[in-house]
Amino acid sequence: MSDVALTRDGPVATITLTRGERRNALGPALIAQLTQLFQALSLDDTRVIVLTGEGSAFCAGADIDWMRNSRTLSHDENVADAASARTMFETIDVCPKPVIARINGAAMGGGAGLVACADVAIAVPEAKFAFSEARLGLLPAMISPYVLRSIGPGHARALFVTAEVFGTERALELGLVHRMVPADELDAAVADTTEQLLACGPYAIAACKKLVRDATASLALPDLPDRIAMLRSGMEGQEGLAAFLERRKPEWIPESPES
Repeated sequence: MSDVALTRDGPVATITLTRGERRNALGPALIAQLTQLFQALSLDDTRVIVLTGEGSAFCAGADIDWMRNSRTLSHDENVADAASARTMFETIDVCPKPVIARINGAAMGGGAGLVACADVAIAVPEAKFAFSEARLGLLPAMISPYVLRSIGPGHARALFVTAEVFGTERALELGLVHRMVPADELDAAVADTTEQLLACGPYAIAACKKLVRDATASLALPDLPDRIAMLRSGMEGQEGLAAFLERRKPEWIPESPES
């Protein structure tokens, strides 16, 4: 069964994450399918790509089963696992076609990374965002180049270390989101942006995207899979994931003083 669906309306392709029962959480199959779709759409006559989620969430981050399985992987296996996610984000980011993120709900962790990879992000007021990895003893390595480019190092540093959950208004202020509209106007807003993109030259759009990537190339680091694997397979990452799965506080949170 596919974790993504592709629909077309002329030159516009819409990719929908279809794991609504899991809030469209990222797992190995979804990552592979999304990578393959963006690779294919990069080469055909598609002019605009819309990325959205089924149900109440855009993408809630990493799938719980994927996180659970990562606890048993070796360092090298974790590197390979992280590299597949990196390939997905990079494939979306290098896509020469303009990408609109149609954010219908929560975009957490890797979901916020997908938003940062998009060229235009349109969200409903009720959406929530977070770079929540530090709460699990991990780090948002795979999405960091795109988030740093999107909101700058100052805001990224603050949000990475606090893992703060923030709303669409804050995301708009930061530059992670470019437009906020009510849910019943979301499709119209996407259609309006699509019309603007179709009025621009496709080769010019591709050149504009490459220009920004080239100008911010220093934000990308070659060892990101190793960095996340180091924490995933380390004591703190193992404890953080265990605490999350067991629905308890990790051991590094201080006990509340007795009243």
